[in-house]
Amino acid sequence: MNIASAPAPTPNLAAPRASQSPAALRRAAQDFEAQALAAMLQPMFQGLDTKAPFGGGQAEGQWRPMLVDAIAKDLAKAGGLGIGEAVLRELTRLAGLPPEGLAPDGAPPAGASSPTSTERPTP
Repeated sequence: MNIASAPAPTPNLAAPRASQSPAALRRAAQDFEAQALAAMLQPMFQGLDTKAPFGGGQAEGQWRPMLVDAIAKDLAKAGGLGIGEAVLRELTRLAGLPPEGLAPDGAPPAGASSPTSTERPTP
């Protein structure tokens, strides 16, 4: 079999399964945003000179990608640019899960106390 004639591998583009927990979907969305932020931050650090009096030289150059990834993860964890929230909404929709914080019928989840208009607070 000729390598040039071999079919290209197809990526697994399956939709998220409904069995995935909302927490797992949130982690995936946050990780995606961290990767996007790292890709945007990487060029900013490429031009920095490591030969200054307190520069790290080649060692700093080797560790810099990890530093950029750590900065990106912290930015994503703090809310980032909103990419993660958009990805989470789409993953939730694809998984067939209700929007976060709502039951399938749009009502608050069972056990959540929400006063009705007829209830009055007790003094």
